[in-house]
Amino acid sequence: MDKELRNLRKAMNSSIHKGVRFSEIQKEKIRASLHQEKINVHRKPKLYIYLISTLAASLFVLLFYTELTANLSSKDSVKQGTNQTIKNEWKIRNDYSRNGKVLFTVSPDPYLFAGKHFGYLFSFKEPFDTYKGKYIEIYAIHKETGERINVLTSEKITEPSPGYSSLGRFTTTLTVPKGGLWKYQVYLNNKLYGDVVLSVREETLLPINIPNFVQKSDFEKIDWNRKAVYLDNNILGNENKSGVIGADMPSININQKWMWHLWGIENPKDTVLTVVGFHKKTGTVHQILTTGWSIGLGGGTNGADTTTPSSVNIPIAGEWAILLYVDGKLFDVLVYNINS
Repeated sequence: MDKELRNLRKAMNSSIHKGVRFSEIQKEKIRASLHQEKINVHRKPKLYIYLISTLAASLFVLLFYTELTANLSSKDSVKQGTNQTIKNEWKIRNDYSRNGKVLFTVSPDPYLFAGKHFGYLFSFKEPFDTYKGKYIEIYAIHKETGERINVLTSEKITEPSPGYSSLGRFTTTLTVPKGGLWKYQVYLNNKLYGDVVLSVREETLLPINIPNFVQKSDFEKIDWNRKAVYLDNNILGNENKSGVIGADMPSININQKWMWHLWGIENPKDTVLTVVGFHKKTGTVHQILTTGWSIGLGGGTNGADTTTPSSVNIPIAGEWAILLYVDGKLFDVLVYNINS
């Protein structure tokens, strides 16, 4: 028995449990294995955190972009309406149509020009329920400068036009600061309902040396539809009031002879005729008599009570209103289309 115990102790002393149990190579392998395991243990959480962070950042960007797009779309709908777009279209028109149906028309004051309050009549065509309780607002855009102004601040629509079942006569007073083409945009509850394009004349400026009895209001009252017609003896004018021989054959920027004829003048020899030219397109006032603003009158011919010759010079082609003043009072207006 003792011999067997000694043999067992001897065997154990020669095993890994005593003495040098691991070689240096084995130790290095064990250390490398443990180091690699430690690295793997630490790397796995870092990769997981990176993936989570990337996913969160992507989700944030997506949500931010969606919100930004929604906000921009909302702003566009406020400015343009649900199905409306602002077109870069500047053809003069006083009505607005959608899908072939006229939604409204506008009739401005016939003497409309820039820099002064003028009346506008809007005739809305849809049933009153379309407008009832909504807020109407009007903006105007100037073609040449791109300037955009609020010409009618927001006001609530509560009742139809007097005598109408809807807004057949919506009247308002608007002002634009300069002449040219203006696009008037009508908004209902901050949504674009429609627009019209109108031509506005510049404010009339009078020459410094013009007689003081000539007023700006005289030009505002010109009836451009009252064209001069041919009378007897080649006179072009207004029947039983005034007319000219020679107005049908002018040459631009060349002196021409015109013979003036007036009816209803009692004492022609003691009367002074003042002639003022107004060019419609430019809204400018001109002295067309080559000798000054005024001339004297003489005896009558061709059935007129008084006639007198003069030299005139028409500086610009186009539509002209010739205002005639007798002894400082507006007597008549001759409307001519002079293009040659």
